[in-house]
Amino acid sequence: MKPPAGSSGKGGAVDPSLPRFRCQECRRALVVVGVDSYADRLPAHAAPGNHASSVQGSVMGASKMDNSYVVLSRQNKSQGPRIPPRPPSAAAVHTDPIQSTRAIEGSYIVLPPPAASIYKTPASEGGGAQLTAPGVNSSSPSQGNNSGFHSSVTVLKRAFEIASSQTQVEQPLCLECMRVLSDKMDKEIEDVNADIKSYEACLQRLEQEPYNILSETDFQKEKQKIEEEENKLKAAIEEAEKQYSEVSSEMKDLEIKSKQFEELEERYWHEFNSFQFQLASHQEERDAVFAKIEVSQVHLELLKRTNVLNDAFYISHDGVIGTINNFRLGRLSNVEVEWDEINAAWGQAALLLHTMAQYFTPKFQYRIKIHPMGSYPRVTDIHNNTYELFGPVNLFWSTRFDKAMTWFLTCLQEFAEFAISLDKENNVPPEKSLKLPYKIDGDKVGSHTIVLSFNKNENWTKALKYMLCNLKWVLYWFIGNTSFAPHSGSLHTQSLKNKS
Repeated sequence: MKPPAGSSGKGGAVDPSLPRFRCQECRRALVVVGVDSYADRLPAHAAPGNHASSVQGSVMGASKMDNSYVVLSRQNKSQGPRIPPRPPSAAAVHTDPIQSTRAIEGSYIVLPPPAASIYKTPASEGGGAQLTAPGVNSSSPSQGNNSGFHSSVTVLKRAFEIASSQTQVEQPLCLECMRVLSDKMDKEIEDVNADIKSYEACLQRLEQEPYNILSETDFQKEKQKIEEEENKLKAAIEEAEKQYSEVSSEMKDLEIKSKQFEELEERYWHEFNSFQFQLASHQEERDAVFAKIEVSQVHLELLKRTNVLNDAFYISHDGVIGTINNFRLGRLSNVEVEWDEINAAWGQAALLLHTMAQYFTPKFQYRIKIHPMGSYPRVTDIHNNTYELFGPVNLFWSTRFDKAMTWFLTCLQEFAEFAISLDKENNVPPEKSLKLPYKIDGDKVGSHTIVLSFNKNENWTKALKYMLCNLKWVLYWFIGNTSFAPHSGSLHTQSLKNKS
């Protein structure tokens, strides 16, 4: 076998009937050549050097070839045309010039001895086995041409199979791959020889070591001892297997409990998170409630320091004219005030005095009754006579209006005296006790009378202003000594009376 050689002509063709082999290592194409009976098939332009190609399967040299090769039958050279060379290929093997000088005549393939032995015949010459095609007769050249060629190819295929099975290397191989394989096998042989030497050295060393042969008794004792140890080990193994089964069952139980604990833990954390969320919500609500309580407490303290009467009845003055809730009480010659405004001012003053007197009832002897009825207040004296405390009235004859104002002033004086007596009961120092800024004497406040008949407007207006000033001082005393809360139903009843 050899790689295909290049053709000298462009029209050179390769016989398609020729079998194609490839190197099983490098996969290069190989061609079966050297069958002289097929010489007439060669193209006219074929190179003559291609006629004597051979299968060189080893580079070990002629000295190593022994009888491990097969020589094809020479009678095939004279029968049939020559086999044309294969077309040129990039995988062609370049032949070593040294090896080419030692070309071996004839077509052959290197085989291991076991594979080559099947081809040996008694007529073999030179250690090679002459191959003749079965059923080929020299007298029948037409049949010998084809049958001899196919027999040679069959022998080659069979030889490749046997070589592959014997060498454990796929055949055929090209020259370079055979050289590499040869080097590799030489290395393996050297390693095997080194191992053999090592084993032989060990064997010699063991043979030289002395050893004692046990007697029958000692052997039995040693055997019994080993059997006892074996029984102990078997018992230990059984005990270990028993413990292993127990531990396995315990492990299964523990795994089940572990899963249960994991489920409990997961449920616990869910509940814990839910509780934390609820707790945070409650804390936020609590903080909000505490904040509202603080604001309410501040507001409550402000309300405690605030008296409703002080805000409900604002007493002041507008120049010479006194005012209550911005309603002017009085009139001047140059300042005309309507009676509706004066009546409203008297209604506010009557409501304030009635509220303070009613708060201390029955401790305060409320003899003179004040009836606050909006802008139409009335006053009832100790004889149960009722007088109108509103106008308009005749400036020259206003007896009922004058009596109503006088009885209102008397009620104010009595309430002031009650406040002073109450301070004495509570041991309030005289300098902190109630003291009216303007003395009340009958129908006079200070030095001015409160009566309107035959009185100047300026004097009447000043008397009303002084009366409002005394009423304001009484209001301050009332605020400082009481936490005002009107008696249930008193103001409601009075409002119902006003409506009626």
